[in-house]
Amino acid sequence: MKTFLNTALLAATLLAMPLAAHALDKPQGRAILTLTGLVSEKNAGNDVQFDSKMIDALPQVKMTVPTPWYKTAQTFEGPLFRDVLKAAGANGKKLYVVALNDYAAEIPLSDLSKYDVILARKINGKVLSVRDKGPLFVMYPFNKNPELQTKDIYSRCVWQVNRIRVE
Repeated sequence: MKTFLNTALLAATLLAMPLAAHALDKPQGRAILTLTGLVSEKNAGNDVQFDSKMIDALPQVKMTVPTPWYKTAQTFEGPLFRDVLKAAGANGKKLYVVALNDYAAEIPLSDLSKYDVILARKINGKVLSVRDKGPLFVMYPFNKNPELQTKDIYSRCVWQVNRIRVE
């Protein structure tokens, strides 16, 4: 009887304890992306940070798209934007994507479920440098969805992305 009571007490105690949340590892290198706001997988105070290796470890997608910024179609590569948000435990309705020069654009989360938007880290197989619109460049699949070829959507293609606020 005593063993049964001890086992029952232990089981009740374990059930009452909150489960430990899975947290992202801290960046080992210099952080290239910081997410703030409604994120749960915090690894840097109240924020989530990713270094280049963490971004590269996510599943990568390639798309070759024409854009207004280049004379010919370019091949962009990086994780789906929604995968980055999932890794960060983001839970909101809109994003404010901010560049190194503080240019910002609001992106509705619905865009990321409707379209395969990526956070490009490479162009034509080469890592994007700050000079070449890096470290990250929001890229929509313009080639697959002609309805995206509008000024409104182009304005959401922030380059030199280094911060995202989730609201």
